[in-house]
Amino acid sequence: MNISYQAISDVGRKRKGNEDSHFVNEGQKLFVVADGMGGHAAGEIASKVAVEAINEFIELTGSDDEVTWPFGFEEEISLHGNRLKTAIRFANRKVLDATRDKAEYEGMATTVAAVLIDGDTAVLGHVGDSRIYRLRGDAFEQLTSDHSWVNEQLQNGIISAEQARSHPLRNVVTRALGGRADLQVDLQEVPLAAGDVLLLCSDGLTTMVTDEEIARLLGESKDDVQKAAQVLVDEANRNGGEDNITVVLLRFEA
Repeated sequence: MNISYQAISDVGRKRKGNEDSHFVNEGQKLFVVADGMGGHAAGEIASKVAVEAINEFIELTGSDDEVTWPFGFEEEISLHGNRLKTAIRFANRKVLDATRDKAEYEGMATTVAAVLIDGDTAVLGHVGDSRIYRLRGDAFEQLTSDHSWVNEQLQNGIISAEQARSHPLRNVVTRALGGRADLQVDLQEVPLAAGDVLLLCSDGLTTMVTDEEIARLLGESKDDVQKAAQVLVDEANRNGGEDNITVVLLRFEA
C-alpha cells in the first residue's frame, strides 16, 4: 500500500500551550498521537516522552533481530502487534520514570493512539480517549473505544450519546500512560483496502466536531489529505477550539 499523510497540531483558541504531541516515522510506517495531562506544562512533557519512546522501540525492533522484549513476547499476536503493544508499554515506563525525576511532573500522564502499518494491515494501539477512525467509501467508523468515565457510563446505558457529548466529566480518562506500571493496551489489527482513510486525533477535535460532521468533511476532501486535515482543525477552531487539536490523516492506495 502507498500512503499519503498529513499531521497537524494546533494549540486551539483557549489554551496558552500545546500539550498534544504527534510523531510520524515514514520509514517504519508509524503514526502516533498523544494528549498530555498535568500541571506546570507536565502534560506537554508526558506526551513528548511517550511519542519519542514509542518511536525508539519501533526503530529498535525494526533493525535488531536480537532485541530483548522487556515485557515478554506474546505468541498469540503478530510480530508487529507485539512491537506496537510493547512500544506503548515501554513509553508508559518512560513517563513513569520521568515523574520520579522532578516533583513538578508528579501525576502527569498522556493518552496515546498509534498505528503501525504492515503491508495491507494496520496495527492499532491505544490508551485513553484519543481516537482512531476509518473512512471506507461512505462508511465512517470509530475503531477505538475511549477509556473514559463518560464512555463507561454510555456503554452501560446510564447516559445517552447526547448527554455524553456535553457531560462535565467528559474529559476524565480511566486509563493513561503514567497512571500505573501494569498498563493495559488495547490492540487490534485491521485489513486495509485501497481508498481507506485513517484518522488519528486528540479529543480537541472530537469534543468540538461531531462524528457526523467529521465524516462529511472527510468525504468532501478525502482525496487530498493535506487539505482534509487542515479542514478538520479549522472546523474545531471555528466551533470554539477549547482544547489543543491534533490530527494525523492517512490515505492508502494500491
